[in-house]
Amino acid sequence: MTANVNDELQLLRAEIAAAAARLIAEDGADYNTAKRKAARQILGDTQPPLNLLPDHAQIEAEVRIYQQLFHANTQPARLFRLRTLAVDIMEGLEKFQPYLTGAVLHGTAGPHDDIHLQLFADSAKEVEIFLLNRNIQIDISETPHFKGPRYGMVETVSFLWHKEGVHAALYELDDLRGAVKNKDGKQARADIAAVRALLVNSTHPTTP
Repeated sequence: MTANVNDELQLLRAEIAAAAARLIAEDGADYNTAKRKAARQILGDTQPPLNLLPDHAQIEAEVRIYQQLFHANTQPARLFRLRTLAVDIMEGLEKFQPYLTGAVLHGTAGPHDDIHLQLFADSAKEVEIFLLNRNIQIDISETPHFKGPRYGMVETVSFLWHKEGVHAALYELDDLRGAVKNKDGKQARADIAAVRALLVNSTHPTTP
């Protein structure tokens, strides 16, 4: 591959990442959907080679840039609210060793983002009964296992907390060891103490 061709691929990949970031920030699209839609917007019906598509890290970097450019007055307050609620929820679910994941942890959460947790218990039913006994109405779905597709899907409970969506993936206690590892050099999940630290180290923002 010549230098010129490689440069063109890098530029095209960056263009797709920027378009995907806009779909995530403005429409609430998930990363994979945003990537596919962005590729179609830019390439039409042409099937792009896999090495042309940006990875999640590149798209996340573009989401940060987009928010700084277009939502600097509102996004910090939104993020602070979601992290504050996350601590509140995690305290209530402390017996299930909760970890925060996703955009609320990474600092890219916007108006369309929910709170994503990982919980660890002897059984998913234990968590469901715990929530139902507290009059929390839940919906049940499935989420890919954080260890990869060969581990199958895990049950996930979704509910509202102070009008914000919460999605808690329910793992077995044996999965806890793998949950503390970081991914690609970035913190993949955080316990209550780490999320509290994020709040303490940030200034309470206000929306004008």
